[in-house]
Amino acid sequence: MGGTAIGRFPIHLGLGARAVPQPAFTGAMEWYADYVARNADDGREGRLVTTHRFTESWDSWEVHPEGDEVVLCLSGTISLLQELADGPPAQVTLGPGDYAINPPGVWHTADIADEASVLFITAGRETRHRPR
Repeated sequence: MGGTAIGRFPIHLGLGARAVPQPAFTGAMEWYADYVARNADDGREGRLVTTHRFTESWDSWEVHPEGDEVVLCLSGTISLLQELADGPPAQVTLGPGDYAINPPGVWHTADIADEASVLFITAGRETRHRPR
């Protein structure tokens, strides 16, 4: 029996300690909107767990106002940029096994020098984006 690729089929962690496989990830903003609608009953406690492989820096900023986001580097190097409300922008460089937390309401983006694989555990409700 084979496993399921989390980068292709993310997992929703919901109320009652449920882990719910999600449909194939498309990368489109509509996928995220459908994810929120599918899991609306879990409210702000629901979490999206997925991985992404990056070969380029992000072209936008994002913010998750409903809760923390865990960013765990699996391979390569990622420089996470955070706009903190109570201080200057912060940069955290993550290598394999390193993690950082994006607190609620902190706008963030990332620079990728070569390539990186990253696991995200995200409170995705009300997520917003803006151009970089």
